[in-house]
This record gives sequence, structure tokens and C-alpha cells, in this order.
Amino acid sequence: MNVLVINAGSSSLKYQLMNPETGDVSAKGLCERIYIDGRLTHKVGDKKVEKEIAMPSHSEAIQAVLSILVDPVDGVIKSVDEIDAVGHRVLHGGMEFSESCIINDDVIKAIKKCIPLGPLHNPANLMGIEACQAVMPNTPQVAVFDTAFHMTMPPKAYRYAIPAEYYENDDIRRYGFHGTSHKYIARRAAALIGKTEFKMINCHLGNGSSLSAVKNGKCMDTSMGLSPLAGVPMGTRSGDIDACVVQFICNKYNMSVDDCLNMLNKKSGVLALSGVSSDFRDLEAGAANGNQDCVLALEKFYYEVAKYIGAYTAALNGIDVLTFTAGVGENGRDTRKAICEYLGFMGVKIDEEKNMVRGKEILISTPDSKVQVWVIPTNEELMIAQDTAELVNAAK
Repeated sequence: MNVLVINAGSSSLKYQLMNPETGDVSAKGLCERIYIDGRLTHKVGDKKVEKEIAMPSHSEAIQAVLSILVDPVDGVIKSVDEIDAVGHRVLHGGMEFSESCIINDDVIKAIKKCIPLGPLHNPANLMGIEACQAVMPNTPQVAVFDTAFHMTMPPKAYRYAIPAEYYENDDIRRYGFHGTSHKYIARRAAALIGKTEFKMINCHLGNGSSLSAVKNGKCMDTSMGLSPLAGVPMGTRSGDIDACVVQFICNKYNMSVDDCLNMLNKKSGVLALSGVSSDFRDLEAGAANGNQDCVLALEKFYYEVAKYIGAYTAALNGIDVLTFTAGVGENGRDTRKAICEYLGFMGVKIDEEKNMVRGKEILISTPDSKVQVWVIPTNEELMIAQDTAELVNAAK
């Protein structure tokens, strides 16, 4: 089965054509500068092709993708009819969606309803969906929501302690993000340890970071909230912060709330603490050269992640498995070591030689560790493809 996975941004579109059963990727690429001029980067194995193609809208971007997939030289299929389904990443499903679903008119209406919750991403995701429907009207389309995995949280985890009218009228609550990644890791961890009933905490650590507390494959809590701004400090996001900080800054510097939130989203996090970079590799290099601001940024990040792990261990009343994934989680051996050093009280012990790994699936805890600690590279595209295949096959 061939599933085309689409992740549409406001001026870009990522794609992969893959087999959901094997995980094999036939081709992948990126459309950039949509609405400006248009550039397509297409990869098949080690071969990369770059083309300047006019893309006045997402519709032309999709057409460019389909054209190169069937191209006699650079393509991997003979006909668009060989694409069995399209899986779309959609950021925010609000309270409308607790799982992936086949797209129809009602689903599109519901995604539009969620635009106030995901104002930057949902409109772009919709453009990708509508563009695919226009050029592939007979191909099943599936929406896979970044928030869906977290919808199993109990009210004590997702409700904010604010007047009920804001929840009842405006759907203000904790949603969480990176859900497709967290779901993939939960499933993969179950396969690796050979059971489905266990307690795990997943650390999706990268430029954007979130943690999830998972029991028997279901999310019980997650660190991001109404928006991706909540949780641990990230590349440019502040993470959890006293709301009065916003009031103070807005009042003193005559700043609008929107401008202040832009600062908290794009100019804060480890970038602000270090004054150097939002890239953890740059911070590690700076710390190695004695830059104390870089040291502080890293130490703050380790500390906050470890605090969340401790809190989620209490929330789950124990932990069996701790997983690290995403760019920093998969590649940051110093990050993993520093975080796990806080967890000795839980009986966490890692094998320093095994922890030297970068980007590979491996158990890095020692045999006598009371908690299994795994590095598991995430694969959100495969999770989208698998969800898409399951739904389309079930509908036949």
C-alpha cells in the first residue's frame, strides 16, 4: 500500500510516499516559497533533485509533488492511481477529535471550528487537504491530529483552575501537542518490552519539547497546554511561566499581549538564557568553552525536564519505562545523562557506554536499573501512514 503523507505549512509543504507496513519511504521532499515563486526539493534514496516551479497556491504545490512522483526519470510510481490514500497532519483537533478520521465535509467544518485554537497551523493544514481533494478527488484522505493522542487525559489533568465558563464556552483546557510522536513511541515501547500494560514517561526533546505520562498506552498527562508554549523551556519558547510576568512586561514596556506572547514564543527559552543560540549543539559548544550563560541554559533545561519526570512518576504512581526521542532526545547523550542523574531516587541507572549512541534505538539502562531507559527515534510520518492505512482498510 502506498500512502502519501502531507504536512502543509503556511508557505511550505512536506511530503513522503511510504509503505505503512514496512516503513519504507519511496520518496520524500519539500515544497517551499509557496505564494512567492516556488521551489521543490525531491529525494529518492541518496538522489536529490531541486526544481524552481511556480506555486501560487498549495494546489500547484500538490500538483508539483504528484508530477515528480510519476516523472519518468525522478519518479517512483507510474500513475497517481498507485497512491492508495493521503494522510494529513493537522495540528489542532480541539475537543472535536480524539482520534484520526477519514476526511469528509463534516470533518472539514470541524477543523475550521478549531482554527481559533490553532490559528497559525490549522488554516495551512486545511489548504493542504483542499488542494489534495482538488487534484485527487477519488483518493481517500485522512486527518491525523497532533492533539488526539492526549484526549484520553482525565479532567484532573486537562482542566485549568479558572472559571468553568471559559471551558464550557471557549474549550479552554490542556490539549498537548507532539501527539503523533508520543503515540508512535508508546506503541514502539510496547513492542520493544513485549507487553501493553506498563507505565511510561516519554521525553520528546528538541527545539520544541514535551513530555507525556502514559499508562497502558493511553496518555494521562502532558506538559504542553492550550498551546505549545507551556511545559519545559525550549529552543525559543519560555515554557511554564507565571501569568503575571505577561502583565508586568506589558504594563511597564507598553507592550501588547500579542507582542509579549511573540517574545515568549520566539525570543525566550534557551536562546534567551544563553544569549547565544536556540540550538543545543551550540549551547554545548559554548558550555565547553566556559560560557556560563550556556551552562545555565542547559542546566535549566535538564532541571525542568527532570522535575516533570518526577511529577509524572507521582501522577502515574510509579514508572516502568522512560523514553527519549526527537532531535535532542535521540542525539543528546549529555542531555540524557544529566537528566537521569536527577533520577537516582527512582532507581534509574544508565550504562554510560550504551548512552554514547546517537539516533539509534537502544536500551541504555543497566540490568539492575529499576526503570528501563530507552532511546527510540520517533517517526511521525510512519504513524500518520499507519493510522491512514488502518482507517482506509477498515472502511473498505
